[in-house]
Amino acid sequence: MAIDTTSSPQSSNSPAVPARSPVAGGVPRLSARDRLVLLVLCAAQFMVALDFSVLNVALPVLGPDLGMRQSDLQWAVTAFALPSGGFLLLFGRAGDLFGRRRLFLGGLALFGAASLLATLAQDPATFLAGRALQGLGAAAIVPTGMSLLTTTFPEGPARDRALGISGTLLSLGFTVGMVAGGVLTDALGWRSTMALLTLFAVVVLPLAPRLLPESRTPDRPRLDVPGAVTVTGGLLALIYALSTAADRGFGGTDVLLTLVAGVVLLAAFAVVESRTAAPLVSLPMLRRRTVAFGNLGGLVTFSMMSTVVFALTLYLQEVLGLSAFETGLVFGVQGVMSVLAGSLASRIVGRFGARRVLAASLAGQGALTAALLGLTDGTWSVVLATAAVSLASMCHLGAIISYGLTVTSGVPDDEQGLATGLVTSTQQVGITVGIPLLGVLATTATDLMSGVRTVVLVDAVVVLAAAAAVGAGLLVRTAPAAAVGSGAVEAEPVGSR
Repeated sequence: MAIDTTSSPQSSNSPAVPARSPVAGGVPRLSARDRLVLLVLCAAQFMVALDFSVLNVALPVLGPDLGMRQSDLQWAVTAFALPSGGFLLLFGRAGDLFGRRRLFLGGLALFGAASLLATLAQDPATFLAGRALQGLGAAAIVPTGMSLLTTTFPEGPARDRALGISGTLLSLGFTVGMVAGGVLTDALGWRSTMALLTLFAVVVLPLAPRLLPESRTPDRPRLDVPGAVTVTGGLLALIYALSTAADRGFGGTDVLLTLVAGVVLLAAFAVVESRTAAPLVSLPMLRRRTVAFGNLGGLVTFSMMSTVVFALTLYLQEVLGLSAFETGLVFGVQGVMSVLAGSLASRIVGRFGARRVLAASLAGQGALTAALLGLTDGTWSVVLATAAVSLASMCHLGAIISYGLTVTSGVPDDEQGLATGLVTSTQQVGITVGIPLLGVLATTATDLMSGVRTVVLVDAVVVLAAAAAVGAGLLVRTAPAAAVGSGAVEAEPVGSR
């Protein structure tokens, strides 16, 4: 079914999908408008990724200034994570039905206003309200932005290149946030971290309406309300339970109750989706090998890499005694290597195919994570930590880009919102759950050094096991040579040969 690229009544002057100039060998070259479209979409994604980490190092300063207790500081992160992870699938599907550009612009405006609210907050309630609204805006920006990218750039080299740049900036945003958060907080105070996000939104929002084409599914079926309620409630409960467990452990009554509620609601969601005519998530889509194993790879690479960064942050500052600025320099090297990996990833995917790159990238990330088991309390370990996490991040970037391509390849345009909603939900949930699940092993250990080693060991085992599962699960017949060359993979159901 062809995608509807006509404009809504309020946006009749929307630009058409930009044309591409062919070059030698039939590989399209991005036009000037292509680059501007990509710039707007990537800037918005970078802004959201930045928000995940820019505030972390500012929390010790933010708490006393707003009168927040130490035990309440986790809510600065959880207030954002709950809506950003919980509403992703709902907003991804709403964009399909009612217009992706419209929802993307609404999310940008809400994110900018919420960032300003958080910047000016004088009490915890106002600040946390701003963070929650930021998360709601992010839940609209991320899936619609990814859908606009995959529907604007056709499957093949153009999309590979666009996703490569987007994935690089996504990873770089998280790393830059850690460095920039410390620098801004020391120089201008914690409010400058939120002001930076406001500035991003103010710059991007005026550019988006003229550059981005409107797109939605032409038949516009009814929204799956029961599915939306159960999946949103389930994700909210699950993210709350895991985020709270990171601070208080899994023994609390509220943690256990919300964990059970999350599992029950997600199980109910699966039942609802199997019986509705217009599901929020297509169960046949979930049975495709590319979607099932691609999302497994994405969940593992995001959750385990965020855990490694968390554990190394504790190790570098608490064990080796590095300052926040020196720790930031270590992750700055990681960011540079991520940019390098992003510039090469689309070419590697084009040569070897997304599924092979995904399995190999996971294997590389796991092996380099295992190298961190050699860390000691000696200062020379800074070199090992910097080299291992930087090279692991290059593999991580390869996994990010190849899993997005794996999941979205072969999916019709009118279902791209469903596919990218799964991609972005996997991304957000992975970032959210990794630290609560494994980070607690480091924070609750009597000896931090042994706790970090335990985290690293479990992390490496999980990633290597996922690499094996993804490699085995995606051993299906590949598409014709031209499609394989563009990084496409065949979307066969799980269980097919």
